[in-house]
Amino acid sequence: MSAPTTTAAATTEPAATGGFSTVETPNGPFTVIADTDHRVLASGWTDDPDYLSALIHRALRPTSTLRSESLGSITDAVSAYYSGDHAAPSAIPVVQRSGGEFLEKAWDALRKVEAGYPVTYTRFAELAGEPAAVRAAATACARNAAALFVPCHRVKRSDGTLGGFRYGLSTKQWLLDFEAPEPVLSGVSDTIGG
Repeated sequence: MSAPTTTAAATTEPAATGGFSTVETPNGPFTVIADTDHRVLASGWTDDPDYLSALIHRALRPTSTLRSESLGSITDAVSAYYSGDHAAPSAIPVVQRSGGEFLEKAWDALRKVEAGYPVTYTRFAELAGEPAAVRAAATACARNAAALFVPCHRVKRSDGTLGGFRYGLSTKQWLLDFEAPEPVLSGVSDTIGG
């Protein structure tokens, strides 16, 4: 079960200091910025915390960030994902703020899309409770600051093409391939000669 994306109240004050850590992955360095409550504020395939910090809503953005070797369960979840536990990031709390109710509902809905079963933007809009809001669903993916933890890579166009992805279509395709269920071979015997 995924941890919800926490939407911040209007009175939330940004933390004075946040932490960030980078994990090496097959797709390159993956950096996470977290607040003092151990919630993901931003993440993605970059080694530049300033790039990620700029994606954080100003009401949540820490005034400074300190590098850490690890962010405990947060960076452990990234490592677990790349070891095959595709659900690990969904257990980590995330906080994002958009200034719009739909985007925040959409990010919560996106965390429930299972690895190996990508959805279309149309289906994503339905999951977010607004079937007609297909363009807004695409905007939710584009404005998502917490890649992997809010898995916007699991949304494709209705024609099956990838659509966009902040970290490149080759990374998006790699993630979808990595998450794809193993094919079941029918008619193949388990025994030799059998």
